[in-house]
Amino acid sequence: MVKVNQSPIGRIVPRHAESRLVEALSDTRVVLVNGARQAGKSTLVAQVARDRDMAWYSFDSPDTLNGARRDPVEFVNLAPRMVIDEVQRNPEVLLPIKELVDREFVPGRFLLTGSARVLGLQNLPDTLVGRMETITLWPLSQGEIDDAPDGFVDAILDPDTEIRHDSDLARRDYVERVVRGGFPEAVAREGRRRRSFHDAYVADLINRDVVQLSEIQHGREMRRLLNLVAARSGQLLQPAKLAALLQISRSTVEHYLALMEEVFLIRQIPAWARNTTTRTVRTPKVALVDSGVAAAVLRQNPDALARQDGELGGLLEGFVAMELARQLTWSESGAEMYHYRTKDNVEVDIVLETPAFEIVGIEIKATSTPRAEDFRGLRHLQERTGDDFLGGYLLHTGPRTISFGPKLRAVPISALWETAAPGA
Repeated sequence: MVKVNQSPIGRIVPRHAESRLVEALSDTRVVLVNGARQAGKSTLVAQVARDRDMAWYSFDSPDTLNGARRDPVEFVNLAPRMVIDEVQRNPEVLLPIKELVDREFVPGRFLLTGSARVLGLQNLPDTLVGRMETITLWPLSQGEIDDAPDGFVDAILDPDTEIRHDSDLARRDYVERVVRGGFPEAVAREGRRRRSFHDAYVADLINRDVVQLSEIQHGREMRRLLNLVAARSGQLLQPAKLAALLQISRSTVEHYLALMEEVFLIRQIPAWARNTTTRTVRTPKVALVDSGVAAAVLRQNPDALARQDGELGGLLEGFVAMELARQLTWSESGAEMYHYRTKDNVEVDIVLETPAFEIVGIEIKATSTPRAEDFRGLRHLQERTGDDFLGGYLLHTGPRTISFGPKLRAVPISALWETAAPGA
């Protein structure tokens, strides 16, 4: 029997990913819900599986895990439809799953969850290419927490939609959201208890999941690297410089960074370039997946961040970038997220590009009074992309939407989660 566990915040939060999951189960033999630990994967899967008469098996249970290891072929035949929770603990079951679904084409035969990028695990016996759909579940978005539309991405990528948004949120309100982050346990706590959760989360992730992916003997080095990466949220990711600061090899830094991505601790944002003849910088930027974790790693005090001279910029940019990344997972646009920077230091924090090569640029500023000069990078991008440029938005902490010329607007950050998608 599938049981839905009680949410830490006292209510089951509807997830935007649920409709995608239901759709995938209707025509795909194996569906994987992948994402950060404690993001709510098991709760989401339990809700969906409960109405589909699916048997539940979790590899967090030692007995279940040992049984699956002893005879994985027998294990995958235990029920006509199965949920396997935390499948990354025993990837040996994936090959028997492949053999079974190749014999029997049954949509929704297996529903898997994983807390690491399963197809990147070492010693994986085979893949499920063409047989499996992967749905990534991030920590809660602001719209999911507030029961708000979360339709900003689709709205700005629709040429017929005009963004007009006013907000009553002030800098302090945004600081509270950044420090809170999106993990349900953190949303349910405040102050010191919230920081205790974030500290324990990082420690467990490095000591448990990272060790599972790769034998790491110097966990302290990885923690120091995480501190450096968090301090560079929104900046270029340069492994050679990080290696010099830590006095370790560049290859070790690159290995650690890859592991951090595997366990959904960080996300790299690739550079955008339309062709190879420009003076575009090709180095990716980096953000921590959860802004609350980033703030805790940096030991940032909310009172200090709320001051006008507080070091909010990098954390706020990472917060916005990951809200956009979340929305892209349920957006109808098919857009991808990049950043843009030239060798002359003209930059745009976020660039969204659709499959039709339409472009939207987004700048993030921890200011309530946007200025014309803040649009330098967006104007450059507009000139370069011409008719493909759908719009440029400067997201700020002030109360109103302000026009700064054709297709250029300063918009309060809360528009991210309070804007409805076209037709919603």
